[in-house]
Amino acid sequence: MLSDLEVLAPAGDEERFNAAINYGADAVYLGRKQFGMRASPLNFDFEQLCNAVQKAHEKGVKIYLTCNTLPRNNEIPFFEQFVREAVEAKVDAMIVADIGLLMLIKRYAPDMEIHISTQTGIVNYVTARELYNMGAKRVVLARELSLDEIAEIRAKCPDDMDIECFVHGAMCVSFSGRCLLSQYLVNRDANRGECAQPCRWGYHLMEEKRPGEYFPIFEDEKGTYILNAKDMCMIEHIDKLAEVGVTSLKIEGRAKSAYYVAVVTNAYRMAVDEYRKDPYNFKLPDWIRDEVYKVSHRKYSKGFFFGTPEESQYYENSGYIRNYDVVAVVEECRDGIVYCTQRNRFFAGDKVELLAPSCKPVELVLDTLYDENGEQIETANHAMMKFSFRCDKVFPSGTVIRKETD
Repeated sequence: MLSDLEVLAPAGDEERFNAAINYGADAVYLGRKQFGMRASPLNFDFEQLCNAVQKAHEKGVKIYLTCNTLPRNNEIPFFEQFVREAVEAKVDAMIVADIGLLMLIKRYAPDMEIHISTQTGIVNYVTARELYNMGAKRVVLARELSLDEIAEIRAKCPDDMDIECFVHGAMCVSFSGRCLLSQYLVNRDANRGECAQPCRWGYHLMEEKRPGEYFPIFEDEKGTYILNAKDMCMIEHIDKLAEVGVTSLKIEGRAKSAYYVAVVTNAYRMAVDEYRKDPYNFKLPDWIRDEVYKVSHRKYSKGFFFGTPEESQYYENSGYIRNYDVVAVVEECRDGIVYCTQRNRFFAGDKVELLAPSCKPVELVLDTLYDENGEQIETANHAMMKFSFRCDKVFPSGTVIRKETD
């Protein structure tokens, strides 16, 4: 399975799409305005979808289009046009959870590659095999499976059926993403891409005949985050995922920032490349592992891959750990000068890191900054302002400049 190991990155809009393909994704999954499991990102209209597919294909990157919601009757008449446009845009595959939609894709686009979403809840080889017999090329397994269970599914399914697993990003307390909390509490259906993430809220328990009196089960005076799951991170175990037959390593995060997509995609790209150098003696370099801690994240766990997790919940709060801020993006390098666009305020003399695709981050102290007129400045403090600094190193356009938070 070595040659087939795929880094699959998320894209919620064009900026995040560019981050994914520039930082090493083999494939990108994205959604449109309808039928996708993320309603909050901007997503892609038809013209944007066509442009994204063309740009991706020029770089040898595949595009997978999500249609993995559970649609209601009134939405079905719109699905034929959705599929027709996917074919016209030349997407490489469609991701589906609903059996009815699977059969409609086969009717409207018999040559379209079909991937079965994790929303389907595939946990055994019988289900995987039958979905393959129905026309699926790939199954995205439920997050609740162990490596041993995945290995058995691989062994008992056709060799040309792909297996995709989520390996990084947010997890929830539902089964394979099917949760009713959000719909029940605030009438936002998680199964239609509108989750309000009530699993991240703080909760108290109160006995019905003693209003205002709370049971002493909380971790602190603010309550208990009893439903709040840690994020998944399997970057140190690429070898084990490959050994059990995983084809595609899926990164969660269509609603995350472009910086998140760039850094995490880059980290998994480099991890897979390290694995390919010597599969039998894989050991992830510390600096690659450290990259996933330089994005906004919750505490990490390994999910269910090594059995039922004992420490998968985080009870203290629902906040993110954020140790770095993006302060600028490189536009171009010319004649020993790096030209940039500001993203967050920083000062001359600050120590920063520059992260280019497939490269180890470079530390620099920016002793002197210049505005767009070449005048020396003490701070880059205006949103999206142009500035520059001198450097004998050359960085590609799109290189991220970040600074450790105080």
